[in-house]
Amino acid sequence: MSAIEGPEPTREEIDRTPGPMVLEFGARWCDFCQAARPLLAALLPEYPEVRHVRVEDGKGKPLGRSFRVKLWPTFVFLKDGRVAARVVRPSAEELRQGFEAIAPRQDHSGESAPWA
Repeated sequence: MSAIEGPEPTREEIDRTPGPMVLEFGARWCDFCQAARPLLAALLPEYPEVRHVRVEDGKGKPLGRSFRVKLWPTFVFLKDGRVAARVVRPSAEELRQGFEAIAPRQDHSGESAPWA
């Protein structure tokens, strides 16, 4: 699923969202955020059931503050509105672990992979 763009969701909307979701907090001009985008883009197709929401963060933005975001990018992995994992300026492996926390990888037949 591609990034959802548009009005920033409220914390209440996030808390009520069913299923797996990753919130990506950052800024378009942030070099660290730009470096993380290819890592994320490589992983998203492996987890099609995960909703990805990119949040343009900044001083005084309520959603970022509610998740205590201090550095960019910060990825918050949620399952049914509850935080399952959180990574800041992650490596590819740390991002994968976040995805695995909310949506164990499936093999091509739709069954859970035996190593998951």
